[in-house]
Amino acid sequence: MSTSKKLSSAALPHLLRRRYFPSTACPPPLHDARSPFQLCSSFPVSNSAVERSSSSVAIARFLQNPRVFPRNCFCSQSSGEFSNARCWNCDAQPEPGLFLVCDSCGVIQPVDRSLDYFRLFGLEKKYEIGDAHLHDNYKDWQKKLHPDLVHSKSEKERDFAREQSARVGDAYRTLINPLLRAMYIMKIVGVDVNEEETISDPDLLVEVMEIRESVEEAPDSKALNKIQSQLQEKIDLWSKSFANAFESKSFEEAKDCIRRMTYYERAIEEIVKRL
Repeated sequence: MSTSKKLSSAALPHLLRRRYFPSTACPPPLHDARSPFQLCSSFPVSNSAVERSSSSVAIARFLQNPRVFPRNCFCSQSSGEFSNARCWNCDAQPEPGLFLVCDSCGVIQPVDRSLDYFRLFGLEKKYEIGDAHLHDNYKDWQKKLHPDLVHSKSEKERDFAREQSARVGDAYRTLINPLLRAMYIMKIVGVDVNEEETISDPDLLVEVMEIRESVEEAPDSKALNKIQSQLQEKIDLWSKSFANAFESKSFEEAKDCIRRMTYYERAIEEIVKRL
């Protein structure tokens, strides 16, 4: 094996970071059912079977070093299910899954930023979701987390309640809105979306100008409500187009859908101001 192909310990942090967590400096947790050897078995170090084997051993030993990868570390990209958090009040070990409220003592826990909005509501990570299920879960969480329910508790728990309730509210408002949900799920899969980017489609630009004129010239709230309904239908139409594009991983097409939905959403905002 040539010296240039040897895997040095100095190169390990860079290689592991590039392989496992390219967008963050925080390594993945070790609370995985797989061993460190299994975790790195697919690490593409070289074409030689011998070199791959020795490299895997080196990487596994590196992963096992608690000074390098502390066992209580998990980053914002994690699903949260490997967290070793315990209840700050009774020290109970939670069951796998969400840990917003302790099942043992009923005390509200700190916010776990590793949970994405979909998992927070027990939803599959896809664009098309059931609004009824989302709304029901939101109401259930607010019944447990609303700050008014813990006004007699300690200041620490009241602070956690405010943070948890606010985050659940943000998650609900994001997922219930087709445009915000589209931008959020694109962000989750690592696709940047600039909704401010203009669209050069002349037909769309003419349509937007006509919408603005009709809003400005609307004689009463009835006319404004009619225009709003028409715009909502357009958003629903492009929302379906986004779902198809996202499912097929046609991300440029999905971005175009988001920009169009943004135009219509802003027009609705203008109508709401006038009503």
